[in-house]
Amino acid sequence: MPGRDMPERPGHSPSHETPKAPGHSPSRETPKAPGHSPGPHGTHDPELAAILPGITGAGGRFGHRQHINLAFYAVRRYGMPDAVGVICGWIRQIAAYERAPQKYHHTVSRAWVELVAYHVAENPDCADFDLFADRHPALLDKRLLSRHYRSSTLAAGPARSDWAEPDLLPFPWSAQGSTAG
Repeated sequence: MPGRDMPERPGHSPSHETPKAPGHSPSRETPKAPGHSPGPHGTHDPELAAILPGITGAGGRFGHRQHINLAFYAVRRYGMPDAVGVICGWIRQIAAYERAPQKYHHTVSRAWVELVAYHVAENPDCADFDLFADRHPALLDKRLLSRHYRSSTLAAGPARSDWAEPDLLPFPWSAQGSTAG
């Protein structure tokens, strides 16, 4: 719908089946126990601590595929636009733990969440990330955003700290008459 902050797209509300991760707690607001120690990648968020091992695997790798998996989880659990805030918070937390807070990039984080959400809306019944990734292999290509953004746009400070609209090719839902911003 034109004029809205985020376009209304099917599958972008938390009303569909919520994905589960091993040991997943349904509440994000679980209080921390005194002496609570950080989970994987230093997370103090109990939900992230519960799902991260299933996403990163035994090696604890957190690369592009794991970012997309995390976005898939958040979009299915929270819907849009709430998943953007959840993912951005989680990625900031992980980057800070890795002593690399400068790696956080708001436009890149939000763009990937929106791209994942677009494809989740096309497949609202797909609850398995591996199947989802097989159906949408372009999401696993880190260069996908270069179709939508000039490298100079993404390198600029404003895009790192705030949302920047695509300056090459609009996102698919934008091309359909909606706005992504």
